Amino acid sequence: MKKVEFFMLLLCLIAASFLVSADPPTCPADLGGKCSDSDEWQGDFFPEIPKIKYEGPSSKNPLAYRWYNAEEEILGKKMKDWFRFSVAFWHTFRGTGGDPFGAATKYWPWEDGTNSVSMAKRRMRANFEFLKKLGVDWWCFHDRDIAPDGTTLEESNKNLDEVIELAKELQKGSKIRPLWGTAQLFLHPRYMHGGATSSEVGVYAYAAAQVKKAMEVTHYLGGENYVFWGGREGYQTLLNTDMGRELDHLARFFEAAVAYKKKIGFKGTLLIEPKPQEPTKHQYDWDAATAANFLRKYGLIDEFKLNIECNHATLSGHTCHHELETARLNGLLGNIDANTGDAQTGWDTDQFLTDVGEATMVMMSVIKNGGIAPGGFNFDAKLRRESTDVEDLFIAHISGMDTMARGLRNAVKILEEGSLNELVRKRYSTWDSELGKQIEEGKADFEYLEKKAKEFGEPKVSSAKQELAEMIFQSAM
Repeated sequence: MKKVEFFMLLLCLIAASFLVSADPPTCPADLGGKCSDSDEWQGDFFPEIPKIKYEGPSSKNPLAYRWYNAEEEILGKKMKDWFRFSVAFWHTFRGTGGDPFGAATKYWPWEDGTNSVSMAKRRMRANFEFLKKLGVDWWCFHDRDIAPDGTTLEESNKNLDEVIELAKELQKGSKIRPLWGTAQLFLHPRYMHGGATSSEVGVYAYAAAQVKKAMEVTHYLGGENYVFWGGREGYQTLLNTDMGRELDHLARFFEAAVAYKKKIGFKGTLLIEPKPQEPTKHQYDWDAATAANFLRKYGLIDEFKLNIECNHATLSGHTCHHELETARLNGLLGNIDANTGDAQTGWDTDQFLTDVGEATMVMMSVIKNGGIAPGGFNFDAKLRRESTDVEDLFIAHISGMDTMARGLRNAVKILEEGSLNELVRKRYSTWDSELGKQIEEGKADFEYLEKKAKEFGEPKVSSAKQELAEMIFQSAM
């Protein structure tokens, strides 16, 4: 055999070996029986995982809560009601671990390697079992995550209806409901120019039809919110973009959504989720301030709130605390996607938030807001590519929930101890004077202020005490 032929044969054998090893397992989740194609397959998806319980800070059990005690009352509200934790279906049950440089690494035992309606139903059953074992009442979804896309809009709707009916059935006898639903307007090639901001009117119409259906099924399942994430609502270059026209089209799209929400009697909150870029170079709802300005300009400020994602905040050059405060002060804080990014990475890594300091600042905003119901905390977070055990799904959520619970406890400690609030009060104490009151009430014009400046002479400027503020904050960790 010639060297070239041998080399080609060797390559083929290696490739064949890779394809075989890459095939997903098809064994059922109970690990004991034969695989089944039945829509009604109801194996135990997590047979070795107990119902997760609170065991306290001293526990060494990774499958137990140490800080999150759902029924514990804090500031007159149960911990579970402060958070209203939600599981993101797309990351938890559709995340594969794949990235631009590597193939999938996760093959859950209940998967059969297809994206059929039958498989979609199996995933939905797994979702409900996961929620019950975790002790969480809420979940979030994109329409195309929970049911396969069809060759026509009618077929896609039919597929979605079939899976939604199963979810409705699984809800019976439980408090489990969607925290929010949304339409996936970014994956299919038709949305390469966007949905509501597409240069093609036919795509705009298709996007509207898809959102219409997604709103209907969210309402049908008792969902409490509906989210708009515009991953492709932006541009790659302004050289070929009519930005003004696209923004006008986006506003018309939101106006139609508001009208349809009211027509079908959906009482849930409509949420916009800001993000600066990725996959577009520039996304129109860059951050909380940009989204608020857009809503004001188009007269939609009373119809929407914001879903703030911590990783999106850092991508826009802000802290999560900044974005939450911007939303809160504008009366727009509606929901939180509890995740984080990596300071050394310039993209949306969607990691579980495990920084107790960041969680504490998040909860300081939430407490000041009086909570975020009917919104909640959705774990828009995924396992790392290298985490491939089923139990890792639980450990990641437990860790995220415990981190947020520690944040709540710390925030309460800081607010009740009062030193930080007192530091801030003292810093602005000159504004409690008669002149400060006149300015804040709009009763001091420039001529009057000039007169006062001459009376005062050179003003005294006090220390901001930043290091003391940081010391007080860190002492509560």
